[in-house]
Amino acid sequence: MIGVRRKVRLQTERLTLRPPTHSDFRPWAALRDESRAFLIPWEPTWAREHLSRKAFTNRVYWAQRSISSGTALPLFIFRRSDQTLVGAITLDHIKRGPAQSGVTGYWIGQQYARQGFMREAIMSVVHYAFTTLDLSRIEAGCLPENTPSRSLLEKCGYKYEGVAQSYLQINGRWRNHVLYANLRHDRRGKTDTG
Repeated sequence: MIGVRRKVRLQTERLTLRPPTHSDFRPWAALRDESRAFLIPWEPTWAREHLSRKAFTNRVYWAQRSISSGTALPLFIFRRSDQTLVGAITLDHIKRGPAQSGVTGYWIGQQYARQGFMREAIMSVVHYAFTTLDLSRIEAGCLPENTPSRSLLEKCGYKYEGVAQSYLQINGRWRNHVLYANLRHDRRGKTDTG
């Protein structure tokens, strides 16, 4: 199973999702830099060397180790028509045994936002997580005021579960997050007994 996961490549109608490689550095750094003001309000504080080649190299090695060990699935998102990097999605904190769960996190470059790319990527990762990785629960969290992200999660089958107090440090401050979950066999809201 580990060998299969190492070669993960997901295709959707408009996107290719694959792990980052060293050759992705320049497009990644350019997209993150161009989208800095768009991303910073929603992300942990960027380290001074966030956009450096060394930090990116560490990111690539982390991705390789995580996929190999089955603890995370970090993927870059490329538009198939021209192989342009548009963002990234990670299925992280993968737990096995009784939990069979993971946590989704994602970002998209400002110029590619609100075009349906992230919805397509999330749906692909959810499908892969449930059918190939055999997970039962996928969680996600976002800031309460991040209406686009909340709407996106709901459109992708995630349901609101509550608020986590001081959940993550975002832009230098401990912030509450609204929590969502997508369940493989979701019965929430169903009234039939079948």
